[in-house]
Amino acid sequence: MENSLIFDKSSDSVSTDNVSFSPGIPDCDISSIFPGQVRHELTIPDLGESAVVRHYSRLARKNFSVDTNFYPLGSCTMKYNPKLNEDTANLDGFKAIHPYQPPEFCQGALYVLYHLEKLLTALTGMDSFSLQPSSGAQGELTGLLVIRKYHQSIGNNKTTVIIPDSAHGTNPATAAMCGYKPIVIESKDNGLIDIEKLKSLIDQDTAAIMLTNPNTLGLFEENILEISDIIHGNGGLLYYDGANFNPLLAVTKPAVMGFDVLHLNLHKTFSTPHGCGGPGAGAVGVIKELSRFLPVPRVTKSQDGYRFDFKCPDTIGRVRSFYGNFTVLVRAYSYLLRLGRNGLLNVSQTAVVNANYIKERLKDTYTVPYSQACMHEVVLSCDKQKQNGVSALDIAKRLIDYGYHPPTMYFPLIVKEALMIEPTETESKQTIDAFIEAMISINKEISTDIARLKEAPANVCVRRVDEVFAARNPNLRWQNPSLESDDA
Repeated sequence: MENSLIFDKSSDSVSTDNVSFSPGIPDCDISSIFPGQVRHELTIPDLGESAVVRHYSRLARKNFSVDTNFYPLGSCTMKYNPKLNEDTANLDGFKAIHPYQPPEFCQGALYVLYHLEKLLTALTGMDSFSLQPSSGAQGELTGLLVIRKYHQSIGNNKTTVIIPDSAHGTNPATAAMCGYKPIVIESKDNGLIDIEKLKSLIDQDTAAIMLTNPNTLGLFEENILEISDIIHGNGGLLYYDGANFNPLLAVTKPAVMGFDVLHLNLHKTFSTPHGCGGPGAGAVGVIKELSRFLPVPRVTKSQDGYRFDFKCPDTIGRVRSFYGNFTVLVRAYSYLLRLGRNGLLNVSQTAVVNANYIKERLKDTYTVPYSQACMHEVVLSCDKQKQNGVSALDIAKRLIDYGYHPPTMYFPLIVKEALMIEPTETESKQTIDAFIEAMISINKEISTDIARLKEAPANVCVRRVDEVFAARNPNLRWQNPSLESDDA
């Protein structure tokens, strides 16, 4: 019964007398209280409180998270998040307020929003921010909508957006949603943008270029200033995908590189736990010339305190309800105040050192397609292992048996049999060394126990599944076998 559903544990013989839910309340006819209402039996498990608590506690122990294990998911910055920031976000003054409260009754919350924006502008060099977007993807959408509104305001009828093949996968979809045609530019052999190809692709129709810097190969675009001059010289704008901002904290600023618009994944870089689609925050920053297009309301400060400002005739409008994922923003603000500039610089430096340490330790076992120093993440290729019958998927599945979450697989697409590893700054050398030894040990298993590799994972409650079949034939309904199929 360890891995059974809670419905399967319910039966008529199970006693629930260990908890009295309604002491001293006699049975009554519900129709006498609510005339005309008919009472139906709910198809819920019939279990006592202790059984329910134990069931879900056991399930919780099966969870894999950054609180329990190393989570080297490349390009996602799945780092441990200090619990102090959780405590801050759970203060009654933050978690108990309602978004419809008048500004005069939530000045503390508005203070956090106002000053978080100021800290983000200082870190990035942007002039102003919107904290509304609830995810990185929504931040991208907001940024591209700002770019489109800007071009429309000056009579530019631009139709294309240039996106490197090393960019994040959501970039082309975002451009298309905003009415632009994505134009992919291929990388050179060193993983960086081909400047000559860029010159040949850009024309009067180019609205922007979307860049991730460092890119998804973990490499810094060394020619970023030249790229900026080329794009700006043709009337386009530079969009910065901030998903990889972790190695640049207090080192440099996107504005210095020439970027006009950016989004920051606060849930990646600034302490907020994330995964499974949320909670997130994709704050969008812009240069001064684009501030008037940001979503409303904006938080402003006057002699009377803080307030919401809806007066912005050029705004793109709201991109979500209310004012963003507020407690996510509180966590980010707490993180920034706690670390300060020197702490943030240490975050960046440690993240870069950790990634390069993994690269150097594993370069003789796995292929490193780009030999130059990486930033916060390293991309390995399992092409040598593939030639011996073991894929990147097999290696990733086997890592689960060793107690590690698999790295990002098969991305970026420009690297065959790719594993993208981001150790972040929060992992110790001991943890990273153990992970490296696991990767080396798995490689040795190719010659000693390949059958085990092909069947991994073996030490978890869910064995290897057919991902392709599951994706094409999802079955999300639980059917109670005790009910007729028409009633399920």
